[in-house]
Amino acid sequence: MTVAPELLYLLTGDPAEFAEVVAGMQPADVADALRSLTPEAAARVVAALPFDLAVLVLDAPELENRREIVRAMDPRISGPLVDAMSGDQQAELFREMPEPERARLLPALHPKGRESLQLLLKYPPESAGGIMTTEFLSVPATWNVEQALQLIRRVGGAKETVYAVYVLDPENGSLRHVVSLRELILSDRARRVDQVGSTRDPLTVTPWMDREEVARLISKYDLLAVPVVDPNGRVLGIVTVDDVIDALVAETTEDVQKFGGMAALDEPYMEIGLPRMLRKRAGWLAALFVGEMLTATAMGHYEHEIERAVVLALFVPLIISSGGNSGSQATSLIIRAMALGEVRLRDWWRVAVRELPSGLCLGAFLGVIGVGRIYLWQELGWYDYGPHYPLVALTVGVALVGVVTFGSLAGSMLPFVLRRLGFDPASASAPFVATLVDVTGLVIFFSVGLLILRGTLL
Repeated sequence: MTVAPELLYLLTGDPAEFAEVVAGMQPADVADALRSLTPEAAARVVAALPFDLAVLVLDAPELENRREIVRAMDPRISGPLVDAMSGDQQAELFREMPEPERARLLPALHPKGRESLQLLLKYPPESAGGIMTTEFLSVPATWNVEQALQLIRRVGGAKETVYAVYVLDPENGSLRHVVSLRELILSDRARRVDQVGSTRDPLTVTPWMDREEVARLISKYDLLAVPVVDPNGRVLGIVTVDDVIDALVAETTEDVQKFGGMAALDEPYMEIGLPRMLRKRAGWLAALFVGEMLTATAMGHYEHEIERAVVLALFVPLIISSGGNSGSQATSLIIRAMALGEVRLRDWWRVAVRELPSGLCLGAFLGVIGVGRIYLWQELGWYDYGPHYPLVALTVGVALVGVVTFGSLAGSMLPFVLRRLGFDPASASAPFVATLVDVTGLVIFFSVGLLILRGTLL
């Protein structure tokens, strides 16, 4: 018996047995189990959980149908639960809600919670402000260590994290210093908090910084959290390492789906319905199909040449697949480099300078293999390419150099073009690169054939 049906079964029986079972479960496991239930059934389970556990379950990123579950619950139950959620997850829930549902839940929130929620909703979910939490510990610079530790003991349990204490200027509230909990515990209790730890200026981010940039900063400096500050240096919230991980897992999943040539799925694969799956995939496939129609157009343009030199048609799949593969490789490398901050938009010419010789060398390598293959098949009698087979081999070899070089350049430049136009570089998916190179590959192949075979086969 799986976990979710077992929870429903116990819910209809002995409440004590139900409480005993859920007490030994992790919130993430409960959230994961609820995904297999209908929102109505999941709402019954959440409503029956102990309050603190129910809040943690609603906070868990694994609960992907959270909005539907909250909507199915009695507002008198869901209101306090939503009010107790962490600020960033609360904001994510409200972003998914239409206005009528927001209006139904907002009155249940504490006024201070409503203010924090409205602050978070000002920023896009891909920004530092969109994933930050407003639950952090701050003290004035005039406090000593003992006062700070007493504050942690009083209110630390209500905060999402106590990685650090943020020391503020008592006059204007701007951030002056960051002290880790470890530094506080090991320090003299009478010492002022602004004199504890490193004297370097604290690392901060703006609320509009992209979450990928925040992730790179946290990774580079091995941080557990980074403060988000306004133009005056006042702390709006903090982005914790677990918030960044959750955000990047979701973004990576979306990028992988885009890279596969389809719209991102908003639900788990096994839960999305057939009509929705078709809508996500049909549009992209149709766009790719229209693009591939240009390949047929190019083939039709060279119909006369194909009739006179049928042997060239044997190598069309080889030529276009080689160009598409080289383009996909280049696209994958550049998108990864962009995601890691290794290349910027201004670096496009440096990438082109690197990819041009790379494409030529790779094309020459494949060209030698292609020429060798034709000579080997001819000499062993496995296939007769006709009396002009050396020229056919030369055509294939030169075409591979041109197609692979173009594929490498096109695949590496397309992410820059999309980024410059304001689109996600992951949209430069392998199918789109392959479609582009298919058409140009045919043009290059038959143009080389016309040049080399003129007066013999053509």
